Amino acid sequence: MDTILDNIHEHGYAVIDDAFPAGIIDALLQDCLENQPNFKAAGIGRQQDSQLNTQVRKDKTLWLTGASPAQTDFMALIDELRLEVNRNFFLGLFDYECHYAKYAVGDFYKKHLDAFKGKSNRVFSTVCYLNTPDAGGELLIYAQDSDNVIARVAPKAGTLVVFESERFPHEVLAAESERYSIAGWFRMNNSMVGTVDPAS
Repeated sequence: MDTILDNIHEHGYAVIDDAFPAGIIDALLQDCLENQPNFKAAGIGRQQDSQLNTQVRKDKTLWLTGASPAQTDFMALIDELRLEVNRNFFLGLFDYECHYAKYAVGDFYKKHLDAFKGKSNRVFSTVCYLNTPDAGGELLIYAQDSDNVIARVAPKAGTLVVFESERFPHEVLAAESERYSIAGWFRMNNSMVGTVDPAS
């Protein structure tokens, strides 16, 4: 926890290996695999503005609802992180939304921002890896307003990545074997930013 907080304070992002107990990661991967028939092609944009664009992203997703013990355990641990971030940075993070993400061979997500300044209540983005592919599927984090890559994260089961949603463009390189993760966002209360940002 201290490493996450220190890196967020200093750099605006953190990459933490073995952030969660192996048993929880194994249970999440099993839950993810069992729910694959419910996955849907991921869109660009949110709710009524969402549209499919396979030139930008090709992954499939399923939102976590706490419907299984694995999901409940993960959400409880993430909420501990939310509370610690609030205590240390006085941000008023209100909740957390997340989905499973499956990248089949060849799937990718081009460079993008998770939130545009003043247009969203997403504050921090997270990626939690559920498996360790042989190759491919790296997460690239770019410097703000730049094409310079400041972090290249190979997917590894149990690794957690946290970064400022409005600050860092990022992309997922094409997967060379199946890649499973949880993508999520810590959000501020809608009333605090004056912009409605629907949950899904």
